[in-house]
Amino acid sequence: MFRRLCALILVGSPALIWGASKETMELQRDVALLQDQVKQLQQAQDRQLSALTELVRQALDAANRANTGIAVMQNGFQDSVRSQRNEVVAPVVGLSTRMDSLSSDFRTVQQAVGDLAGSVQKLQAQLTDIGNAVKVMQAPAAPPPGAGPTTAGGASDAPPLPATDLYNNARRDHTGGKLDLALQEYSDYLKYYGNTDLAPNAQFFIGTIHFSQGTYDQALNDFDTVTEKYPDNSKTAEALYEKGLTLLKMSRRTDAYAEFKETIQRFPQSNVAPQACTKIKDLGYHCPTAGSSTTRKKK
Repeated sequence: MFRRLCALILVGSPALIWGASKETMELQRDVALLQDQVKQLQQAQDRQLSALTELVRQALDAANRANTGIAVMQNGFQDSVRSQRNEVVAPVVGLSTRMDSLSSDFRTVQQAVGDLAGSVQKLQAQLTDIGNAVKVMQAPAAPPPGAGPTTAGGASDAPPLPATDLYNNARRDHTGGKLDLALQEYSDYLKYYGNTDLAPNAQFFIGTIHFSQGTYDQALNDFDTVTEKYPDNSKTAEALYEKGLTLLKMSRRTDAYAEFKETIQRFPQSNVAPQACTKIKDLGYHCPTAGSSTTRKKK
């Protein structure tokens, strides 16, 4: 039995030895190929490392040259700044000091001009008052009671001022609040220039002054004079409207309504027609149109 086993081993050994040798040879071949690939990879890596090292060296050289150039430029810039500072800063400081001095002088001059303007305004007001006083003094004195009319060439018939100056003085005093003086000047204008184009204006403004002073009866007469003596003047519509306002102040509502209605019907395009319409509505009436009749609105 043992001999048979040994014989079998002897017979099968060559096959086993041949199989193991074949696998070993393939393994050795694969190892050789792998070693060759590793060698080639190592060589490629060495070449790339050498190229990268060269690039790093070139970059370092360029950086060093750039740093040297920047240092040179920085030194030049600093030298230029120091030179400009010496050339510019000192004059600028002197100019700033001069400007401060000029600003102070200008403020002083401005204050002086302001004081002078105030003095001029005071002087102008004083001259205006003096001029008004002179005009009042130059106005012709009223004739004594019972005295007959003056002659045609008498001094009392001469106007105190030209028409334009007298009217402008009256308007200035009116707007300036000197109502009594304005009344006198408007009256003088009507006395000496009652037929001129501005006469209706003077009569109308006399009425507005009396209205503002609360003398409604006198204001009513003044506005009636405008509408009767100057019926086709530009102030007629305003006189009708102001007459209506005066009647309202006197609690004469029906008469006021009649004046407002006439204002709208006669002067529908005037600037006071819308205001007259508003007053009519406030009184409880329908606002009429030109040429129409008006009915009382039921309350």
